[in-house]
Amino acid sequence: MLLLAVLVVGTFMSVLDSSIVNVAIPRMQTALSAAPDDVEWVATGYTLALGVAVPLAGWLGERIGKAQLYIVSIIGFAVASGLCGLAWNLSSMIAFRILQAIPGGILPVVAMTLLFQIVPPAKVGTAMGIYGLGIVVAPAVGPTLGGYLVQYVDWRLIFYINVPVGLLGAVAAIVKLPRQKPVSWPSFDFWGFITIAYGLFAGLLAASEGHTWGWDGYRIRGLLVTSAISLALFVVIELEVENPLLDLRVFKRWPYVNSIILLAVVVTALFSGLYFIPQYLQNVQGLQAFDTGLVLIPSALIMVVMMPIAGRIYDAVGPRWPVAIGLGIIAYSSFLLAGLTPDTPRFDIEVWTTIRNFGTGLCMMAIMTSGISALPPRLTGAGSGMNNVVQRVSSSLAVAVFGSLNFSAAAQLWTDNSGLLSTGAQALPQVSSASAQGANGLMGMYQAMNLEVTTLTYDNGFYIVAWMCVGGAILALGLRSGKPKASAEPVHVEL
Repeated sequence: MLLLAVLVVGTFMSVLDSSIVNVAIPRMQTALSAAPDDVEWVATGYTLALGVAVPLAGWLGERIGKAQLYIVSIIGFAVASGLCGLAWNLSSMIAFRILQAIPGGILPVVAMTLLFQIVPPAKVGTAMGIYGLGIVVAPAVGPTLGGYLVQYVDWRLIFYINVPVGLLGAVAAIVKLPRQKPVSWPSFDFWGFITIAYGLFAGLLAASEGHTWGWDGYRIRGLLVTSAISLALFVVIELEVENPLLDLRVFKRWPYVNSIILLAVVVTALFSGLYFIPQYLQNVQGLQAFDTGLVLIPSALIMVVMMPIAGRIYDAVGPRWPVAIGLGIIAYSSFLLAGLTPDTPRFDIEVWTTIRNFGTGLCMMAIMTSGISALPPRLTGAGSGMNNVVQRVSSSLAVAVFGSLNFSAAAQLWTDNSGLLSTGAQALPQVSSASAQGANGLMGMYQAMNLEVTTLTYDNGFYIVAWMCVGGAILALGLRSGKPKASAEPVHVEL
């Protein structure tokens, strides 16, 4: 249990930092004297650097040892977090955030690999349920913790808090993690790294900036085309080199491929909700950052409760029914959230998001565990690395793409609604009434329409997510059912 706690610490810090920073962006903008478009690179730069760092984890683990890499990464993350807290202008903050993302991307990959090497297969579901607290709960509690620190203490504390936690985690890892010297020194797959690093970087950059630069602009089209070419080259290279950066043989096994698809669906649902709900509560209902976090507390707590329970359910019945039922619950609650209006009671939002996260907690780790468990021990590291690539890319794309869809949908809805507000003989009676009241009447109509349009864009996003989860629930019926093969011994792989 203590060993699992050590692995959870690093993963929790890394994933938490992806969501906790978002609520501090407005305060950072003021403190660092930054323009609104420029300060967004505090989050965007971190995301882009994660895409580059994650593929390195497997090779580095082979070169210096996975336990040693975990210790170095957690110390590096703590140090980089402290530097972020000391940032004196926007340029230094972005540079330190990119530095922070390198160990931040490596930590979850090496932690999951170590878990599968240490835990017996018969207990891996329970272990993954505990480990999942770092992956699933961290982004859920991020808005609450970040909102409190930003609103009542100091925004720099969201970085400083990682320093003592990270150093204590490193000490625990040094004491508890078994370490062995690496038995092989694989050569570095330079061209494989270059192609996947650029492919992920260009794709994530296009998704992040599409609404700003224009999806039809030459920059976005160029990024998307070159990203696709680079990733295609990566596949060709990895199938030819002796020591691939990411072993694509994991995709020869359908249970693993199925789990990857389902993982992308669940992560998209999770992070789109973490994007839509706080935006809705603050932009439409006018809540402050900490109050927004309080609305999300019940949904975060249900995942804390569900993750260990879900692990035991997986060990007892396998992944098929927890995943299918969990995705069905996410789909149902997403349909409920697609009916949001500007006046929806907060209690309803708390209930709907809690139901949604109940489903997420039920199926998330079952999906990941079923995929990794389907691989032979020699491919566990590659499967873990690919899982983390999919998680990072899916979460980033969910926020970026849905954010861009919101901008496009809002523009179209404004056009459609404004077409009803003519000033000629066909003018709506409401307009005449509002005009009679003067500027205040027209301003009230404008504000009401703005809230309605904004809410409808969030509703559309939840509809898309709901149907994705319906498809995922059907696909989940192809997962294994029943207990995994029991084994008294853990899987032994060189650390």
